[in-house]
Amino acid sequence: MIIEMLKVLLLGIVEGFTEWLPISSTGHMILVDDLIRLNVSAPFRELFMVVIQLGAILAVCVIYFHRLNPFSPKKTKKQKGLTIQLWIKIICACVPAAIVGVFLDEILDQLMNGFVVASMLLLYGVFFLLLEKRNEDAEFPIDRISRMPLSTAMLIGCSQILAMIPGTSRSGATILCAMLLGCSRELSAEFSFFLGIPIMFGASGLKILKFFLKGNMFTGAEFLYLVVGMAVAFIVSVLSIRFLMRYIKNHDFRFFGYYRIVLGVIVLVYSGITALIA
Repeated sequence: MIIEMLKVLLLGIVEGFTEWLPISSTGHMILVDDLIRLNVSAPFRELFMVVIQLGAILAVCVIYFHRLNPFSPKKTKKQKGLTIQLWIKIICACVPAAIVGVFLDEILDQLMNGFVVASMLLLYGVFFLLLEKRNEDAEFPIDRISRMPLSTAMLIGCSQILAMIPGTSRSGATILCAMLLGCSRELSAEFSFFLGIPIMFGASGLKILKFFLKGNMFTGAEFLYLVVGMAVAFIVSVLSIRFLMRYIKNHDFRFFGYYRIVLGVIVLVYSGITALIA
């Protein structure tokens, strides 16, 4: 029990730290779980890897609560209107991914393997390097969400469909797309955070529903693992979000591109060795 709880703590730390950075939390979670192998049933492991994200998304809700709250008495009428417009953009942007996610959920689960993860880590790592090379002297015309057209928000939201492939990174895909469409680095990151709220709640709800519809039940230990994992992911996510927003004020995303490439090579080698041994 103690060993399994330590594994849960490690997975919670990995989820919380990597969820908001453009380096693929799913890729890291698959790799870490392969190494430590949480001793639970296969259906619960599949659920745990998704639902633990609820802890991470709650961090966004807490950090940006005032900004996301259209009913705050501290906001002027204009500010409340802008907040409602923000939510309209978030919800509209999430519709394509929500529809596709429902129909492709089972298929996407089959892509949870090291070779797919490594390929996506490498591919998007190169994309980040190329994008930042292009942006060396670029000006970003969209530096506030109020200046972001609904059509731009929708296009950014559609990039979340690509992020359903393990190893892509939801934040990575949305940040790349937002910057390609002229959004500043800070705005791209923040809007990526906001898009995660309905998507992650929806994905977690879908996993939980399917888990119970298939006749599965939590054991007491599994329920505890899930609660502890989400709590750790929440705490670490708060730190991760604040780190990223401070970092991109003075840096670009090139470091994350290099990181993805190095990690992709490591995952590819590890997966190859594992396949040969098996």
